[in-house]
Amino acid sequence: MEMRADPNAATPPGGPTYASYLRLDELLACQTPLSDTHDELLFIVIHQASELWMKLCLHELTAARTAIAEDRLDTAFKMMARVARVQQQLIGSWETLATITPADYSAMRGKLGASSGFQSQQYRAMEFLMGNKNAAMIAVFDDAPHLQALLRDALAQPSIYDEALRALSRAGLPVPEDQLNRDVTQPYVASAGVEACWRTVYAAPERYWNLYELAEKLVDLEYRFQLWRFGHLKTVERVIGFKRGTGGTAGVPYLARVIDQVFFPELLTVRAVL
Repeated sequence: MEMRADPNAATPPGGPTYASYLRLDELLACQTPLSDTHDELLFIVIHQASELWMKLCLHELTAARTAIAEDRLDTAFKMMARVARVQQQLIGSWETLATITPADYSAMRGKLGASSGFQSQQYRAMEFLMGNKNAAMIAVFDDAPHLQALLRDALAQPSIYDEALRALSRAGLPVPEDQLNRDVTQPYVASAGVEACWRTVYAAPERYWNLYELAEKLVDLEYRFQLWRFGHLKTVERVIGFKRGTGGTAGVPYLARVIDQVFFPELLTVRAVL
């Protein structure tokens, strides 16, 4: 999914400049408001910046998943810590977007057509990587076969939690075989056996320090992802109330249901039995 620099792009004779390296001419030409409203530029910039941050999250979490699979947990921790910082940027962006008033948004909304954040391929890829597998979401991209291909590949890959459970097993903990060999294209279902493994880790953090830290990094990842979702919910509620979303979703009620989706269930339920 990572975009590479165009090898055919002209390089200044003296080497890259700040503008040429960052391709600022192209980047700053990407904001093209469809209305004459003042706030549409903010709306575009926030969403474009969020897509760039999500690109970095996917880059880091994909590499972290590989590192976990190779038992290079310290390397994975660094990448996951970076994602936590990026998530703070994403969470904070809602406060800026919320400065758009209902009247301001209504003035531009008609120009947005059926476009919606629901159609963000990178957001869906992040959810798949985190473990919220839902093949039906790929149909949203029927008009973009190349994006569907990327998402089918993401659906077929183990989630970062799948790799964490395999790391538990390699460390000698009795992760149930049906969890280790499950169909990774399907949503993850909580397991009492997996919870018992995490309970062992939390009961003896000195013995299982790396696995204990892995668990806490995953909890932090989910915590911030949920704050991001909640910020989205409250911003939409503040700007459009309970109107339907531009992409045909139910708007606030849909976003409220999404918040109930949990990525790493046993890492939450184990806290009640420690």
